[in-house]
Amino acid sequence: MIALYNYQRDAVDSIYRYFADNAGNPLIVIPTAGGKSLVVAEFLREIFEQWPDQRVLILTHVRELISQNHAELVRLWPEAPVGINSAGLKQRDYGSRIIFGGIQSLYRNAHRLPRIDLVIIDEAHLVPRTATTMYRAFLGHLLWLNNFIKIIGLTATPFRLDSGMLHEGGDALFSDICFEINVRDLIDQGRLVPPVSIAAHAQIDMSGVGTRGGEFISGQLEAAALAPEVVARIADEIVKHGADRHAWLVFCCGVTHGQAVNEALHERGVPSATIFGETPSDQRDATIAAFKAGELRALCNCNVLTTGFNATNVDLIALVRPTKSPGLYIQMVGRGLRLYPSKADCLILDFGGNIERHGPVDMPRVKAKSSDGTGEMPFKICPECGCAQPTALRECECGYEFPPPEHRVSIAASTVEPLAAAPVPEWLEVDRVAYRRHQKPGKPPSLRIDYHTGLTMQSEWICLEHPGYPRSKAVAWWRRRGPELPVPDTVDEGLRFVSALREPTHILVRQSGRYPDIIGTRL
Repeated sequence: MIALYNYQRDAVDSIYRYFADNAGNPLIVIPTAGGKSLVVAEFLREIFEQWPDQRVLILTHVRELISQNHAELVRLWPEAPVGINSAGLKQRDYGSRIIFGGIQSLYRNAHRLPRIDLVIIDEAHLVPRTATTMYRAFLGHLLWLNNFIKIIGLTATPFRLDSGMLHEGGDALFSDICFEINVRDLIDQGRLVPPVSIAAHAQIDMSGVGTRGGEFISGQLEAAALAPEVVARIADEIVKHGADRHAWLVFCCGVTHGQAVNEALHERGVPSATIFGETPSDQRDATIAAFKAGELRALCNCNVLTTGFNATNVDLIALVRPTKSPGLYIQMVGRGLRLYPSKADCLILDFGGNIERHGPVDMPRVKAKSSDGTGEMPFKICPECGCAQPTALRECECGYEFPPPEHRVSIAASTVEPLAAAPVPEWLEVDRVAYRRHQKPGKPPSLRIDYHTGLTMQSEWICLEHPGYPRSKAVAWWRRRGPELPVPDTVDEGLRFVSALREPTHILVRQSGRYPDIIGTRL
């Protein structure tokens, strides 16, 4: 039996809780390298223990992800009734009760599948909203066969550049976020390494690059990045700052640009190679194997190694491409955050102003379409409950008050840190605890907990009556404090049971704005 981390167990439990009260399609949000495949594997094992006649399809678009997720399930559950349907992996299974499949392989063969009870979509942010796309048309066929089918999405980035948050809007496939954990939380728990940054003095000049479809125009972007003096300066900086780093992953603007950066690294004595979309699969596999084995120090790519790529030895990420997509930015940085022996952190060299543009990787600035469809409405992520809130909102419904906006000055070389500033957390001894109802006009009430720690008091708000993720977070909080108690549906009901909750002896506090974050508890 493979033990889950606490947050992975909470993610699995959140699915059961969601379907107990809801009929929608939930999302699970776990950062890149946070172990989504293990969450899926354990959920499937438990499902088939109770309902062995189910048929489940795990759908994604990258063969490496299909292979990884399949291997994780077999590792956890060797007897799993599982198969693979992927042309890239040369396997076409339509009969197994669990199928890991590629959308490209299954799209035109939906009629060959039996009635599916559950679809799990990995990298769910890649599912477009438009009904005529490959994903939506395929899912529509499955729904026609079984109107009661359940759909679960997993992603590290619950938003799209073209349409905002995945669970918002009338045409959204997903209904709610049932579980979410932040990059910062996993770093604090020792499950990921932190990203660190050094100011990159060489920067791609974006002054003549236009925008189309919400992203930089690829041809203009690559032309700007190919300036010989810029390529040379960027290569010099990567070599300089990567001197004590072992594995460099370089994201480029296009094939020609990737070849130019690769050649510049070769000229500086760096063993490196390229991988692009048209790279033959056998050559790609051999190149990645050489990189993981340490035979290559650098790997240059364009739009290939952002999903489904797992090289734990990566300790330097070079963003040699600007992007307007916060999701792509987070995916690129996330490639370097996996744990690896003797790896303390991952160096992020940003040559495209991405950190400045999108904010820290653990608190990105997200944009969603406005309600009238005529423009964009910026969002920000609440660090207390994880929910997306309009940028103009000063206080989240969970009670967290956002700090006032900073006035930024444009600079040539980005010196912005890839993580939001976070003082060292401090354990405080708890003298006594007080519980009370907290009510804000027009909002559901929450349970306020005041921890008296010497001459100071720290507070947190548990949103028992709020919908979506705040409720899921409240349920997890209550089950840890009162594992033998029923989870209350209302604050007033909860107040009747607080005397039976486990008593906290210490709380771990991290200063963050007006209200410090309580990120750990000893009971």
